[in-house]
Amino acid sequence: MQAVLAERPGILSDVLALHNIPDPGVPGEGEVTVRMIASTINPSDAVTVSGAYGSRTQFPFIPGFEGVGIIESVGPGVPVEALGKRVLPIGSAGNWQEVKLTAYSWCVPVPDDIPDTKACFAYINPLTAWLMVEQHCSDQTGQVAITGATTTIASHLAEFLYIRGIQPVGIIRGTPGSTVANRDHWSDVIETSHANWAKQLQKHNGKKFDLIFDCVGGQLGATLMRHLAPGGVLVHYGLLSGEPLPSECFTSGESKRVEMFRLRDTIHSHARERLPALFTPVFEHMRAGRLHTEIAASVPLSGLPAMLTDQSGVTPGKVLISYA
Repeated sequence: MQAVLAERPGILSDVLALHNIPDPGVPGEGEVTVRMIASTINPSDAVTVSGAYGSRTQFPFIPGFEGVGIIESVGPGVPVEALGKRVLPIGSAGNWQEVKLTAYSWCVPVPDDIPDTKACFAYINPLTAWLMVEQHCSDQTGQVAITGATTTIASHLAEFLYIRGIQPVGIIRGTPGSTVANRDHWSDVIETSHANWAKQLQKHNGKKFDLIFDCVGGQLGATLMRHLAPGGVLVHYGLLSGEPLPSECFTSGESKRVEMFRLRDTIHSHARERLPALFTPVFEHMRAGRLHTEIAASVPLSGLPAMLTDQSGVTPGKVLISYA
C-alpha cells in the first residue's frame, strides 16, 4: 500500500516521499484497521516533521494527525458492529497512509450527517478552539485578543467568542492578501507590520485584555503580556514564530499568568471511553454551519510530496488529502 513518509527532520516540502509499504496485517487484541478516506495537512504535522518533538519522534515516520476513514477489519475484543463505521483515528500520527492500524479505543465515531470533507477537519483546530474557550472564558470575561488571526483556528475561536457576545481584537502580521474570516466577528484587526501597532493596541485597549489566545510566541508574547489586565491570562497554544515566549512572560506580576494548552496532553489524559463525547459539541456546531475550513487545495495521497514541493506556499490546515 502507499504511504507518505517523513524521511528526516525538516520542512514538509523537503523531506516527504511516497513509499510502498506492507499492509498492516491482521489487527491484534483491541485493534482495528482503518481505510483512510480523507486527511489533512495541519500545522502540527509541520511542527512534528521539523523535529521539534525529537524526544518522541523517530524518523522515518508517517505523519498525519487527523483524518477520517472506515473500519475495515477488527481484532479480538472489538465489537463486530464496528466494521464499516466511519471514524476519526486520533491519538497518533500515521494517517498519511492508505490503511492505518490503531487501537479501537482511539477511534471516534463520525455521525452519518457529517460529510467526509468536514469530518477530516473536525479534530485539531475545532476541538482545540472549543476546549480553550470553554476552559478560559467565563461570564466575567471582557476584552479578548487573538494572535495569528488569519488562521483557521483563530476564526473558530472568534466564532465561539461571538456566540458568547464577545468580539475579539485580531492581531495579524499584515501579509499581503491575508485577511480574517467573518470580519463581523471581530471588533478590530491590528497589523504588527505597522511600526506603531502597539500604540494602536494601547489606544484601542484602554481597559486591557482579560484573555489573549496566542499561537505565535516569541517577543510578541512579551508585548501582549503588558496589555493584559491584572489577573489576566495569556493562553499559549502554538509557536508560529518558531521562538518560545521570553522568560519575562512568566514573571509579569499583577497575577498575570501564562497557561499552556496542548491538545495532545488533553487527549492522552482523557478516558478513552469518553473521547466520543468530547467531540459532540464540535459535530453540533458543524451541523449548525459553523467551524468552516476553507479547502485551498485538494490532492491525492500519491501527489502530496510533489504538491508541497511545487507549491511551498500552500497553507497547512487548508489542504485536503484524498485516498480514493
